[in-house]
Amino acid sequence: MEKRQLEQIFKAPDSGTILELILIVIGAALLIMATQKLLPWIANRLHGKPRFFLLAMVPLLRLIFIVMAILLAVPRVIEPSLQNMVAVFGSLGLALGFALKDYAGSLIAGVVAVGERPYRNGDWIEINGNYGEVTHVGIRTVQIVTPDDTVVCIPHLKLWNQAVSNANNGTPKLQCVADFYLHPHHDAARVKDLLQDVGLTSPYLRYNEPVLVIAQEKPWGSHYQLKAYPIDPRQQFRFVTDLTVRGKECLLAQGVGFISAPVTADRSSGSESV
Repeated sequence: MEKRQLEQIFKAPDSGTILELILIVIGAALLIMATQKLLPWIANRLHGKPRFFLLAMVPLLRLIFIVMAILLAVPRVIEPSLQNMVAVFGSLGLALGFALKDYAGSLIAGVVAVGERPYRNGDWIEINGNYGEVTHVGIRTVQIVTPDDTVVCIPHLKLWNQAVSNANNGTPKLQCVADFYLHPHHDAARVKDLLQDVGLTSPYLRYNEPVLVIAQEKPWGSHYQLKAYPIDPRQQFRFVTDLTVRGKECLLAQGVGFISAPVTADRSSGSESV
């Protein structure tokens, strides 16, 4: 653009305009910081739907504050005509498209993530083999904490070509499964009743959800799955452990045998494989 065109598009800055822009940026930053600190702090002291509602509001409010700041700042810098807006945002879009293609793609996917909500704060998701709780939905990345307490940052860009598995989808309901691999010679009805009782007597059980026992016959024995919902998704690992330990104890007390994987020895290498 020539100098004369730039002068027609951009306003001449003065001290008052600069002060207003600084106040807009500071105000938006303070609102975003307060939202990101205050809402999770309150949400983590709640359970059930109120917790997930507050956590889901964090990225949405941040996007609203950013858009408001841009709408307040642009008329103070640019002459607000349609021609000027098209010229500036068209040039900006081309620059971002060529120079920061992946970064811009993540930003756009971040806006899509806020709108479509494939994941929200508090959800338990799996993307590309990484499973954990969503703790922060940023502008460019989503941050999850795995069961091993490892923080993983995943670009929103993965939304375009990766499957996103969401275990609770914005609700406190997350199904857990405890597996039992049994010797085929046993009373199946008795085993089903025992596992059902184990699920119903767990201190972590969400009582208004069903407790299911699924049995399947396999070539090597019987596979039972005890499926139930914990009170809070964050209790899922303690819940599965409780079901597994007490279920195994009950089955052994009834004389039910467990299957172990056959082990074959590799004589040539001296090692063993399953």
